[in-house]
Amino acid sequence: MSDPATRWPVTVTVGPYALLALLAGVTVAIKRSAGASPLADLVLCALLAAWMLGVFTLRPAWRERVPVMAVFFAVLILLTAILVVRDPWFGFFTPAGYIYAFRVLRWPWQPAGVAAVAMVAGTAQAYDVDKTTSVGLITYVAVMAANVIPMCGFAWFARRSAQQNDERKRALEEAREANRRLETTLTENAALHEQLLAQARLAGVHDERRRMAREIHDTLAQGLTGIITQLHAAEHAGDDPAEWRRHVEAATRLAGESLSEARRSVDALRPEPLRTARLGEALASVAGRWSALNEIPVQVTTTGTARPMRPEVEVALLRTAQEALTNVAKHARATRAGVTLSYMEHEVALDVRDDGVGFDPACLGDGGGDGPRTAHLGFGLIAMRQRIEGLSGTLQVESEPGAGTGISARVPAEWAEP
Repeated sequence: MSDPATRWPVTVTVGPYALLALLAGVTVAIKRSAGASPLADLVLCALLAAWMLGVFTLRPAWRERVPVMAVFFAVLILLTAILVVRDPWFGFFTPAGYIYAFRVLRWPWQPAGVAAVAMVAGTAQAYDVDKTTSVGLITYVAVMAANVIPMCGFAWFARRSAQQNDERKRALEEAREANRRLETTLTENAALHEQLLAQARLAGVHDERRRMAREIHDTLAQGLTGIITQLHAAEHAGDDPAEWRRHVEAATRLAGESLSEARRSVDALRPEPLRTARLGEALASVAGRWSALNEIPVQVTTTGTARPMRPEVEVALLRTAQEALTNVAKHARATRAGVTLSYMEHEVALDVRDDGVGFDPACLGDGGGDGPRTAHLGFGLIAMRQRIEGLSGTLQVESEPGAGTGISARVPAEWAEP
């Protein structure tokens, strides 16, 4: 808890003493001019000052103790009331009473304290009213009401304003906390997204390594094994030149075949159209050859700023376009087709559409549709989806009988270094 003294301005801690000293001086001047002794009034002022000094001013920690402050305020009002009854000008000390009432009393006792101060002020104001008559009594009650009602109303409005301020502070704090939690969540989501992308890339690398391992095992390793076998046989041919030559020629032939297989494997790492052109140009080349072969016009469109991407992304999109066009040629009975490549800020999209007979996508998973054609089409879509989702992308198919087909592939944009 912070030091309570730091929340009290000097005008509150020192002001009441200055006001009391001023009223004590006025009392001495008036009593001496009237030939009366001010001793009793000065004793009461000294008691009041000592009470404020000992219980409030010199004890800042006590200001947070509700019972102690309640006793302090009650004695303060009692001494002030005695002074007012003796000398009405002590009614000018009631502003100090209002300050203490609003500062040291807690709700719901605050209105009672404010009402007590207002009654002391009303008593001072109605000091000369004759309270023995009905008119005087009514006047006294009216003066009391004129003091008590407005001040209690002010206390209620002050309470409502304080509650509204507290609610606004809580709402602002809750909003700040919600923003902090949202920022934390967004940061965690971004890190998770990066982790998923990294895992997808790693899985793709592992898949490619396994494919290359199988390729090497099925071609190069077997070829090298055959070469070693033939060379060993040539060593054991002895003095038979014909047998030696036959084994050497077989080893030479196997070496040539293995070299061809090695070159083919290297070339297979990247499709031919992408070795000499960007993705948009490769798509145009593939679509042009497909159109000439199938006699179906196809329009290729590229939107956005073309930028180089990672090779696996370009290969996946090119293979997706090739598979989609193959399906159009085999199943769609279309009169035209379109391929659109869209470069966007955070993703790259490939859309392949046709005006063919279409199909019901629901039939792909239940064996429905038109038998082998629909089954083959389903296999092609599954292959495309696996390829795209392997790059953390999405593949969507929109089609219905008689309304053509549209295939949309989207992958996160990770630009390659130029």
